[in-house]
Amino acid sequence: MSKTPITVAYGDGIGPEIMEATLSIIQAAGAQIDIDTIEIGEKVYERGHSAGIEPHAWESLRRTRVFLKAPITTPQGGGFKSLNVTVRKVIGLYANIRPCNSLHPFVQTKHPKMDVVIIRENEEDLYAGIEHQQTDEVTQCLKLISKPGTEKIIRYAFEYARQYNRKKVTCFSKDNIMKITDGLFHKMFDEIGTEYPDIEKEHWIVDIGAAKLADTPEAFDVIVMPNLYGDILSDVAARITGSVGLAGSANIGDGFAMFEAIHGSAPRRAGQNLANPSGLLLGAVQMLVHINQAEVAQKVHNAWLRTLEDGIHTYDIYKEGTSKEKVGTREFAQAIIDRLGQLPQTLKAVDYSKAVGKTIQIQIKPTVPSKKELVGVDIFIHESDRDPNKLGEALEKIKAGDMRLTMITNRGVKVYPGGMPETFCTDHWRCRFKNEALTSCKGSDVMSIYQQVLDAGFEIIKTENLYTFDGNVGFSAGQGQ
Repeated sequence: MSKTPITVAYGDGIGPEIMEATLSIIQAAGAQIDIDTIEIGEKVYERGHSAGIEPHAWESLRRTRVFLKAPITTPQGGGFKSLNVTVRKVIGLYANIRPCNSLHPFVQTKHPKMDVVIIRENEEDLYAGIEHQQTDEVTQCLKLISKPGTEKIIRYAFEYARQYNRKKVTCFSKDNIMKITDGLFHKMFDEIGTEYPDIEKEHWIVDIGAAKLADTPEAFDVIVMPNLYGDILSDVAARITGSVGLAGSANIGDGFAMFEAIHGSAPRRAGQNLANPSGLLLGAVQMLVHINQAEVAQKVHNAWLRTLEDGIHTYDIYKEGTSKEKVGTREFAQAIIDRLGQLPQTLKAVDYSKAVGKTIQIQIKPTVPSKKELVGVDIFIHESDRDPNKLGEALEKIKAGDMRLTMITNRGVKVYPGGMPETFCTDHWRCRFKNEALTSCKGSDVMSIYQQVLDAGFEIIKTENLYTFDGNVGFSAGQGQ
């Protein structure tokens, strides 16, 4: 077998130790890989690269298109971007796949029958990272949910379920509150789901769904979620299986893939031969399947399961009465190597014989343009006077075409006209100008409104045009409206 080129980064903290352990195991199992090592993370940040990766490292990723990455440390504070988010977005790794399986009775868990795969959208949502401080008191983070991005991740979830013989796909969203963004995610889940009649489908509001996941994870099979919910709940799911240190993940795109542990760099444990390499190892198992070395992946995974069964555990999962030997990172790796070719006796052995890498190809449908009409504008104002009635009376005088002031909100709550005196207000006001009939207005009318607000002595910090799409309102109402 010819060797498959892969890019490897040893990362920060415990990263070098668990990467050495992982590579020793998969190479002992017969992995045919040609490694190109790049440097990422803390040292790169310190050299002045705010993204944590140097420009020449992208050439390695373009060449190999497969990235096995150890955890890194991202400096806290402004100016530094998460390398994980950067890599996922720059090379289009739109799907994050995190299997979370119970290893009962060898790893302590309250949920012995758990076998859940969380599929998380990887590029959009609040992780677009578009943030602003708008006033002295108010900051903003934009939540972006696109139709193509949503379609890709939902189709991937259903295709993954088919390929791995999963029976049900569940969607989590918060569309009872975020009716436009999360509403789009839920709507597309329902629409795309009709194309998969062989798979059971359900939707949960994310808060009660999260409670159900934590209490009864065996009720779920595959769960698909927007980015933020998926990030949080995949960690929760991994933790309730027994340890976040046991979970690996794959990040899949069109032609690129990155594999990693889900945990961080744990600098306090670095250099002590303590860290559990299992998360990165299981990420590497997913990588081996992806590069069509499923036989090696199966051998590694089953040897790992047999090692856990034999009670050879690192400190994080060691438990008196269950574990037989507490070992370090290197010793744990050697124990797995010693069991290559063996199968677990109690846990279910994995079978990747039918798994073929790079098979899930997603084709999205072209977007049909809507009839888009401008019907108004939201003008956001920085005003320290906390009297909404005073602000409203000043803005009532401003008109252009058929547009008039119809509402003022503060943090989304309608405070004018007819606001409640008990509502607490900040210095950040959304002032909505539109015509009540929702007929088209002119761009010049919006500009006139803008200029009149400035002439009245107010500071404009942002504007947002209001549109209808095929006659459907494309903006939210105020709370209390």
